[in-house]
Amino acid sequence: MRAKSYRDYIVWQKSIDLSIEIYKLVKLLPKTETYALSDQMRRAVVSIPSNIAEGQGRNSAREFVHFLGIARGSQKELETQIYICKRLEYFTEEEASSTALNLCEEVGKMLNSLIMRIQSSYQN
Repeated sequence: MRAKSYRDYIVWQKSIDLSIEIYKLVKLLPKTETYALSDQMRRAVVSIPSNIAEGQGRNSAREFVHFLGIARGSQKELETQIYICKRLEYFTEEEASSTALNLCEEVGKMLNSLIMRIQSSYQN
């Protein structure tokens, strides 16, 4: 059964939390990354809850799954960018692996689960 609002989905709520964490984290990046990694990370993280909301507002389960897939792609993009920042030593292990990376991984798992649950409902 679909939620009445995208705000009812825990994955949407967690992705909002992730957005806040990433906005805090990108403040640690050097000024030279303002229009590169910082910008890209903010766009990717905002894309996650935005696509969940847009998909939930569509007319079909298939469309919802499509937008959840886009959100999942943005989550993987963000995860990659966090790892790049770690390798460039812009973030310490603790800064990158604490809340932001854990939330990122959790959101990814939740998106996978929701996609599979919705797909199974229209494949049966």
